[in-house]
Amino acid sequence: MFVAMAEPSLPATLRIRLILAPGVMLGPGKADLLEGIRDTGSIAAAGRRMGMSYKRAWTLVGWLNAAFREPLVQATRGGRGHGGAQLTTLGAEVLDAYRAIVERAAAATSTETETLCAHLLDRRDGK
Repeated sequence: MFVAMAEPSLPATLRIRLILAPGVMLGPGKADLLEGIRDTGSIAAAGRRMGMSYKRAWTLVGWLNAAFREPLVQATRGGRGHGGAQLTTLGAEVLDAYRAIVERAAAATSTETETLCAHLLDRRDGK
């Protein structure tokens, strides 16, 4: 997650959901799921890492694979201990592009984010 900060005690997080086409969206949740699959080699483990049900994780992977010209995730069946999943080359490219967009947007808006954070109520002292 990319964070623009006003000061260490007041982090602000930029969350971007891209609407790529009507009904085709890519946001932080799907990006985190792709990242989890890349890191764990498992759709189920990636979903668990996010507190997401097995069914929901598989549904999102199905949606992602159907939305692009080529699948983003390649899953291998095999039962307990034998299956797995990995990002395809396109899946890694889509994840990297999304993360770059968020990083560039956070950098481009850091001054305005700092201004907004400077006006927040300091909640550390109960005011």
